[in-house]
Amino acid sequence: MKRNWGTVLFSTLIISSLTLSACSSDKPSKENEGKTPADETKGVATAGFPIVKEPLKLKMFTRIAPTNGPFKDMPVFQDYEKMSNVQVEFIEAPTDGFNEKKNLLFASNELPDVMYRSGLTPLEAIRYGTGGQLIPLEKLIDAYAPNLKKLMETYPEIRPAITTPEGHIYALPGIVSVNSARTDKRWMNQAWLQKLNLKVPETTDEFYEVLKAFRDKDPNGNGKQDELPMTARNGLSIVPIMAGSFGLDFQLGYNINLENDKVNIWMGSDRNKELLMYLNKLYAEKLLDPELFTQKEAQYLTKQGTGNTGFFFDQTNNPMLDTKVNEQYIGIAPVKGPHGDSLQLAAPVPRDFGAFAITSVNKNPEATMRWIDYFYSDEGSTLLRFGRQGENYELKDGIPYYTAAFLNSGNQSKITPYAGGGAPHLISEKVASYINPPQVQEAQKKLDPFMPKIRYAAPMFDEQTAQQINILRNDIDKYYEEQSTKFIAGALSFDKWAEFQNTLKKMKIDELQKLYQVAYDNLKGQK
Repeated sequence: MKRNWGTVLFSTLIISSLTLSACSSDKPSKENEGKTPADETKGVATAGFPIVKEPLKLKMFTRIAPTNGPFKDMPVFQDYEKMSNVQVEFIEAPTDGFNEKKNLLFASNELPDVMYRSGLTPLEAIRYGTGGQLIPLEKLIDAYAPNLKKLMETYPEIRPAITTPEGHIYALPGIVSVNSARTDKRWMNQAWLQKLNLKVPETTDEFYEVLKAFRDKDPNGNGKQDELPMTARNGLSIVPIMAGSFGLDFQLGYNINLENDKVNIWMGSDRNKELLMYLNKLYAEKLLDPELFTQKEAQYLTKQGTGNTGFFFDQTNNPMLDTKVNEQYIGIAPVKGPHGDSLQLAAPVPRDFGAFAITSVNKNPEATMRWIDYFYSDEGSTLLRFGRQGENYELKDGIPYYTAAFLNSGNQSKITPYAGGGAPHLISEKVASYINPPQVQEAQKKLDPFMPKIRYAAPMFDEQTAQQINILRNDIDKYYEEQSTKFIAGALSFDKWAEFQNTLKKMKIDELQKLYQVAYDNLKGQK
């Protein structure tokens, strides 16, 4: 139940954890008990439960991850139906082929009431919103979503990330307020450091020397040169993870630095060349996993769990299931690069765009907004992520933790739609016990000083601009990924860098930068 920020590379991070004290009964929470003021014209309570007096049915189209069980069997939806008086029929589509099924719904206009955990892209939200298949939500938020409205006031970067240039909101995001759910930690094998009498590296040069020692000096003590100094998720995930040491940021959901309010797409920059040359050196000397460009996720997770890896990245420590392996690792700070930079990659607070939308066939949008708003509270998020108190979790100092028996059952992903990512809800510190245990909290503290004050999410463009950007990026992103892979792997000489830069210019990267500049200027104007 973690988020793979390394994989959130050039498609998700470039384009565009757990809130707990769940209610397992059909009674309203104490803070809302007895408070059920209703909109007289709509019959919808603006606070408390039930949301409606007469039972209401909604159809929701959703993505079901391979690890999930049927949504109808999840405690969150069974118990929330009793609380809210709203019955949900989920139309489940598996992750494989999901986008095709989603597109077919809109193309055929055979719409459900709600798109739930449907991963709508900004372009889809604008296209289907302006086309009338999704309805604007901003007035509904003001009237029926106090929890979401409060979050939008607390984190001002949320509103511009989901608001179109015309001022409409067509889709709601998953919101992450706890920093540890927005970062990949930098896990280093402290047992190996101690064995070799090495200190935690603070610079890219020191990091290189530590990796060489891991490779050559037998830190696992078996007399064989079988240690893996460093690994990362498949493909170019290593680029955003290490980019901060070379002063490269990922603002606006793309390869962008913001310098004095100026957008700089850095793909052809000298700093990026330095980054790729450094990664090439690690790869050539077998300090970086030789299987980086071929391994699957399962292989990567296995390498984390062996204890025979010197350094890797992950949001949490769940893959290191063995306690002894866990004890081998500590989180470290980003290493400083040749220019003194040590930025930390982080996802934006509105992390999962397009998690929830209401369609034009929905006859009860007010009740629907009330229904989803509950999950933007700690109480609602606890129910969604942890299930039933006593049966699935217990409270310790007000924080929910899975019970030992339930953890041993291995059924955590069966009771919550969170597993697989993209669910519309709040991930706050109060609900993050499973992904934010003490070891992870300590690792996050090493990253906090290097986090950006604001991580701007991918902006909302009007449809014409979005189409322009998609056309430009289809070519630019593919070319950048292919060439960067070759540079790192040594299949392309850095003597070709000028040619690489010229090709990016021919692909109109300067025009792409101008479009992002306009979007950023508009975003600043909204604040």
